[in-house]
Amino acid sequence: MTSNFPETTISTERLVLRPLEEADIPAFAEMMNDELVTAWTSVPVPYTEEDARKWITRGAPAERGEGRGIVFAVTEFLTQRLVGTVHLGKADWRARSVEAAYVIAPWARGEGYAAESLLAAAHWLFRDRGFERLEIRTAAGNTASQQVAQKVGCVSEGVLRNAWIARIRTEDGGWTDVRTDLIVWSLLPEDLDGPPDEMAGAGGYPAYPEWR
Repeated sequence: MTSNFPETTISTERLVLRPLEEADIPAFAEMMNDELVTAWTSVPVPYTEEDARKWITRGAPAERGEGRGIVFAVTEFLTQRLVGTVHLGKADWRARSVEAAYVIAPWARGEGYAAESLLAAAHWLFRDRGFERLEIRTAAGNTASQQVAQKVGCVSEGVLRNAWIARIRTEDGGWTDVRTDLIVWSLLPEDLDGPPDEMAGAGGYPAYPEWR
């Protein structure tokens, strides 16, 4: 029998993590069309409201229903505005591990929302669901995502060479694929007992200058 996560809501001082809703479609589509999201993810380009509808009404619910993971919409507590998403995917129920991914809307960046929402999801995952490992994989040039991993206390475990396809802008304004390394980070329950800003293994990884 397949295990799965319960549908749930998680609250922090500033944020609410909840299931995605159809009302999120316009804001979600706008967020996923941001250039940094395009560069560092494999979402369709352009990302349409129909793409958002399929993910919100079918894709994300299937993740939870089929035991593969859980997707949270991240919203501001005061305004209820969608600021991003946290996706706990590739759930291994025997090893009690997941891989986390996160996206923050351009207007909400620089507020610490990614780290706050990821940390809230990790606490819930470890303390309420009994999981033992959260893994994050960041592209070599995605320094913002690396800083989030460091801020929540992740340990850098190594590099997967040539393991990901990122996208860069072409001269005509389009996008082209480029191979890149992935940095593997992990967070374990005991890591949450230490100072959250302790940058374990945070030596940094050189960003490719052409992606700046």
